[in-house]
Amino acid sequence: MTMEAKIRSLEDAKQLTDVGAINRLLQETITRERSISSELESMLVQRQVVEGRLVDVHLSSEVLELVRADSEQMTSSITTTCNLAERVSSKVRELDLAQTRVTDTIARITTIVERSNCVDGLKSAMDGEDYEQAAKYIETFLQLDATYLEDHVSTDTMEGAQAESHRKMLREAKEKLEEVVRTRFKEAADKRDHKSAVRFARLYSPLGLAEEGLLNFCGYIRSLVAMRAKEDYQALSKVLERPTTLEEQEEADFCGALTNVFQDIATALEQNEELLTTAFGPKAMVRAALEMHKECDTHGSLVIKRFAEFRNLKRLAHDIGRKGSSSNVELPDPRAVESYLEELLMICQRSEEYSNFLLDKMKDEADQAVSSPVNLVNSFKTGTFNLAVQELIGYYITMEEYYMNENVLKAVAIDEMAPGQLTSSMVDDVFYILQKCARRTLGASSVQCVCAGLNNVNNILGAQYMQALASRLRGGPGRLVQGLAVPSPLPGAATPVKTPGLEHAVAVNGCDISAEYVVKLRRELEGYVGDVFSAPHERERIKACLADLSETSAAFRQMSNTALEQLAQSLGPRLKPTLDAFQQASYELSEQEYAANELEDSWAQALVQIVETIVVQGLEPLLTAANYDVLVQQVVDAVVMRLEALVLQKRFNQLGGLQLEREMRQLVQQFAAVTSRSVRDKCARLTQMATILNLEAVGEMLDYWGDNAPGMTWRLTPAEVRRVLALRVEFKAEQISALLL
Repeated sequence: MTMEAKIRSLEDAKQLTDVGAINRLLQETITRERSISSELESMLVQRQVVEGRLVDVHLSSEVLELVRADSEQMTSSITTTCNLAERVSSKVRELDLAQTRVTDTIARITTIVERSNCVDGLKSAMDGEDYEQAAKYIETFLQLDATYLEDHVSTDTMEGAQAESHRKMLREAKEKLEEVVRTRFKEAADKRDHKSAVRFARLYSPLGLAEEGLLNFCGYIRSLVAMRAKEDYQALSKVLERPTTLEEQEEADFCGALTNVFQDIATALEQNEELLTTAFGPKAMVRAALEMHKECDTHGSLVIKRFAEFRNLKRLAHDIGRKGSSSNVELPDPRAVESYLEELLMICQRSEEYSNFLLDKMKDEADQAVSSPVNLVNSFKTGTFNLAVQELIGYYITMEEYYMNENVLKAVAIDEMAPGQLTSSMVDDVFYILQKCARRTLGASSVQCVCAGLNNVNNILGAQYMQALASRLRGGPGRLVQGLAVPSPLPGAATPVKTPGLEHAVAVNGCDISAEYVVKLRRELEGYVGDVFSAPHERERIKACLADLSETSAAFRQMSNTALEQLAQSLGPRLKPTLDAFQQASYELSEQEYAANELEDSWAQALVQIVETIVVQGLEPLLTAANYDVLVQQVVDAVVMRLEALVLQKRFNQLGGLQLEREMRQLVQQFAAVTSRSVRDKCARLTQMATILNLEAVGEMLDYWGDNAPGMTWRLTPAEVRRVLALRVEFKAEQISALLL
């Protein structure tokens, strides 16, 4: 409240006349007084805090004064140091510039001296015919001139004149040395003086003629290979053209002539590899390989062409391709074709080995030279020689397929059954032929050839051979079952087996053995693939073809199982009388009837005896172990299925259920005794039916069901269990329905 306001309030108070108004003003004044007193007390309480802070502020001002003084001193020192550093840095820059100029001057002086030494040394070397040293002087001079003098143009007229004089002298000497190197290299190449040729070939690069030197040297070593190849081809031509016997002409060594070309190229590259890489750079080996391969394109293709013409491969492949389209086509003897196949295989194998060697050599060098291996491979494979080899591979594939087909057809045609054998001769003969051809195909070392050969093997197995087996299976089950009563000769008898329907058993065995042979053939060929082919993509491609053999094996196995299923069905009439006896038998037995049944042979014993006679004694000697087990399994399936249906048609009392359980146990034991495979799973539903029918009460079923019998796996559903319980005459429908399963 301001002083003016206080005076005005005092004047107002003096003018008051009302006691009530005076009392209110008095109360307000007292309240105001108390408020002011409280504020004063609060301020007095904070006095010590304020005084303490004032002391701290006073102390801080003293410290700040010290800091200010130190900061001023530090600023002065930094300023002095900075000025000193600037002066020192300026001196250092001046010294560095001076040092650079001195170094540059020394380098120029050194270069002038070395250049003069090169010129003087070049004169002496040329006079003394020391061409290697002369080439080194020229190379050194060119390097000095390129790396220094071009970047430091001299302003000194005398020095410039001297440099130009040196360059002129060097150019004259260089031209003279180039002429000497070219002339001497040509003379050495013409004389086949390899040592001199190598000596002068090394001089091209120091003279800056690396490209020319590489081409000249490659031309030289190529001429050496060409000379040897020409001699071999002429010798081969003389053998083919002179009037000799057919046997002598057949001995013409085309593969040897071609192999010599490969060996000469490989030897030339291996022996000169160090020279090529050191004298002409990392790319030189690739260029040399391509240049040398041109000689293979020339002479190698010539040998292959002459081979194809002399053996009439084109006409032979054409005639084979026309097989079946015309009856007038005279087909070659498969034995003669085999000799061509062996020769073709050897040529293709050697060609593939040569190609792989050259490609590996070029890929390694291309990687080091940062070139494109893919382009090199493409250009290599499109050459004349490789196209000729591909044509030979086509002939080989055609002739190999013909050889396989003809020999397989012949094996089928001369098929015979030897005494005591479970299969006919056709099975072993066919797989021997296919195994032989597949191995031979792998020897070609060509993925294309191998895949085609494996596809042919698979096609023959799935077509001609499978059809031959299928034709022997038609109508056979009935004849085989009818002939079971005819005694068979003892195994190993000298006379052929004449049992009716025996051909069917042999054919079924052929399917089973063929399935095994196909699997063995695939495993064997897979082992060879890893030895012949190293590239992962090649292995995967061949394994994809081999995978088709697994499907063919499964097809043979299916044929065998189908034939055995038909055979099992053909046995149905033999088993029907005993099953009819079971159908007619009553299982609502009295104690006397139950006791009488124990003394008599039951239908189960009769059924086992028939199976023993027909299957075990009659068919087991005629079938392979695997086929016999499958047949027993299928017979058991048929018998069990029929018995299950008949059981559901009958009525049982407890003694009848006991009788059925005893018969089922006997049946399962006898079935298990005649096969190496388990039959309990197949008879599980039937034995569980017998167990249910043998219960004393409906509630006893819970002792065998669910958690109460953890070791028992029920094959019957709850509905089927109730249906079987309903077969008991003693069990009431209400009890069965109330059973919680």
